Amino acid sequence: MSVGLLLITHPGIGRALLETAVHALGECPLNTHCLEIDSDADLQHLLQKAGSEASRLDEGEGVLILTDVHGATPSNLAHQLREHRDIAIVSGVNLPMLLRIFNYAGDSLQQLASKAVEGGRRDIRCWEPEKEQRPC
Repeated sequence: MSVGLLLITHPGIGRALLETAVHALGECPLNTHCLEIDSDADLQHLLQKAGSEASRLDEGEGVLILTDVHGATPSNLAHQLREHRDIAIVSGVNLPMLLRIFNYAGDSLQQLASKAVEGGRRDIRCWEPEKEQRPC
């Protein structure tokens, strides 16, 4: 048994991140699905579809949902699913976050959610255009 992973994003984001992570690692170690939401989509239908996917992905350890932007439609949809299942949600999905999750695929739902946040934050860097190249 393991945690299921559901990416709910705007079009093009989730699938590209997932394909890149799988390419980098050579495998997808978690039962994973990507649901991309068009702006003109029927949200009630998508809620049912997302609920079905979450149920399919949950092997008894829960489902981690990654969304792109907190407060946007994908995130709002994900939060509606929490009422019915063992689900953790992390917004702001990026490639380092996804790679970290896949590298710790055997962890619990809570551990994976924490590792996702840690991986996403840790690999965000800013370098000012100065001679010394100091971090921002």
